[in-house]
Order: sequence, then C-alpha cells, then structure tokens
Amino acid sequence: MAQALLPEFDHEAAVTRTVLERVPEAQSGWRPHRKSMTLGELAMHLASIPAWAYLTLREPSFDLAPPGEPPHVPPAWQSLARTLALFDERIAKGRAALVATTDLELAQPWTLLKGGAKVFTAPRGSALRSFVLNHSVHHRAQLGVYLRLLDVPVPAMYGPTADTK
Repeated sequence: MAQALLPEFDHEAAVTRTVLERVPEAQSGWRPHRKSMTLGELAMHLASIPAWAYLTLREPSFDLAPPGEPPHVPPAWQSLARTLALFDERIAKGRAALVATTDLELAQPWTLLKGGAKVFTAPRGSALRSFVLNHSVHHRAQLGVYLRLLDVPVPAMYGPTADTK
C-alpha cells in the first residue's frame, strides 16, 4: 500500500512545486478577498502541508495546542526561496517516512488533538491521503486561482491550462 501511494506522492509534490515556483514574491501580501489568506500565507501553508506526512506516518498523534505548552504556530512567509526550501525539506522527510512505512503501519490509528481533545482519529493511510495529499490539492487549486487573478501563467497540473496549450 505504501509503495502504491509513493507515485501519487511524488506526482503531487512535483506539480505543487511547479505551482509554488510561480508565486510572484513582490505580491506576497495580495489577497483576493478580505477573508482570504494573502498570497504569501497561502503559499507558505501549501509548502508546510508535507510536514503532516511525516507526523501521520511516524507519530501516533499530534496536538495543535498541547495542554501546558505553546500552541503549534505554522511558519510565516519570508520569501519565495524560503518557501521552496521549506517545501523541499518537508517533501524529502515525508517521502522518506512513506518509503519506510509498512502496510501494517498504514493501518494503525493516528489522532489529531487540540488542547488534549481528540479532533479525529483515522488509519494513518487514510490520514495521509486526506490530510496531506487531498489537502495539498485543495490549496494548490486555490493558489492556481490566485495566480490567474494576478495574471501569472498557471502551470499544468492534471492537464494543460489556458497558459500551457
């Protein structure tokens, strides 16, 4: 099962990096709506998601706000170079964890907590697919819309775009 997920993980990582590379650094503070993340925040969020691959595959749980400790604070936008470096680091660590994961480990439960309270529990394989891969695809699509609105050529993801035909 882990070996079957590896090509999907690699494909999604490569496509996501291509989209991240298009982020115009000078417009990192732009947002399409007051309720939306800025371009830089969205890019950094997307670059950070692969960290969850390692967490879901190698840790039994993760608490977003552990009791008695500071809450998890996601990394802030600094630059496109830093965003890409963070993405590359997290993809490499997540991929290594996936390569080392057995089918039995994928079936083991993983729990997301907040303040010690369970948010959800799912098999590691399911958490990887939904919380990492699908989550990345969702935010990558958002980033594609941001790029389109900024008139930045949108790269191919699952086929050509109006900019790659």
